[in-house]
Amino acid sequence: MTDPAPSAVRLEGPWTHRDVAANGARFHIAELGDGPLVMLVHGFPQFWWAWRHQLVALADAGFRAVAMDLRGVGGSDRTPRGYDPANLALDITGVIRSLGEPDAALVGHDLGGYLAWTAAAMRPKLVRRLAVVSMPHPRRWRSAMLRDRRQSAAASYIWGFQRPWIPERQLTADDGALVGRLIRDWSGPRLPEDKTVETYQRAMCIPSTAHCAIEPYRWLVRSLARPDGIQFNRRMKRPVRVPTLHLHGSLDPVTRTRSAAGSGEYVEAPYRWRLFDGLGHFPHEEDPVAFSAELINWLKDPEPDR
Repeated sequence: MTDPAPSAVRLEGPWTHRDVAANGARFHIAELGDGPLVMLVHGFPQFWWAWRHQLVALADAGFRAVAMDLRGVGGSDRTPRGYDPANLALDITGVIRSLGEPDAALVGHDLGGYLAWTAAAMRPKLVRRLAVVSMPHPRRWRSAMLRDRRQSAAASYIWGFQRPWIPERQLTADDGALVGRLIRDWSGPRLPEDKTVETYQRAMCIPSTAHCAIEPYRWLVRSLARPDGIQFNRRMKRPVRVPTLHLHGSLDPVTRTRSAAGSGEYVEAPYRWRLFDGLGHFPHEEDPVAFSAELINWLKDPEPDR
């Protein structure tokens, strides 16, 4: 399958674009630098470009930085199925292997963070370190969505995604205007530039992208009472045994700090919690300098403390 819209997602910069095969599909990546691999995984409603600042900062710091597009998004294959978190996590670890690396420091935001938690539990030998942004551990996410009315209300868009076809049409209507509103509404006071928002809107309007971007959330909700969802939740009891950095914006309106805090109970390794005051759901874009410094200092710390 060829890239459906190269100009919309293969944005120019100091990085290199290429495709890699993994887990039965083709994935688009942007990479920059040499050194230990740092794999960056975006969330909703974004694509690899969310990490443009960190690609440069990590490469300058001596790392091989790679930002991938998740299945169904950006320049990656839009397959008819495979959007459950276990398979999406295997996409990520498969890309690590396809890059010829023994392991990676895995950094994930939002849905990418959910999948990063999952990958660290399922394929621990491939994850050297774990950094999660704006997302609690999957078991805490499930508990908060079911038991915390305020978290359930904050993430009401996920419940709205359960309707057939309507959410896809809403995301792509008026050239992706809803994507722009979500990104602005979920940000703190440092709002993104119009050009940044328009880039995400164009990427969401690539045919089939909206449907594929929503499918993981449909699985998360519809599987809550199904055997596959219960089994996945049980599998996620397996503790994370690599150093973990958990980053969160104090003003995040969709993932409450209360929901994310406490995820360290699932980490049997050094765990560091960092709350960014005055930032919202996208700390890596709202204050890229402070975020990149925090991440790089932790990656270079030989003994990250609790």
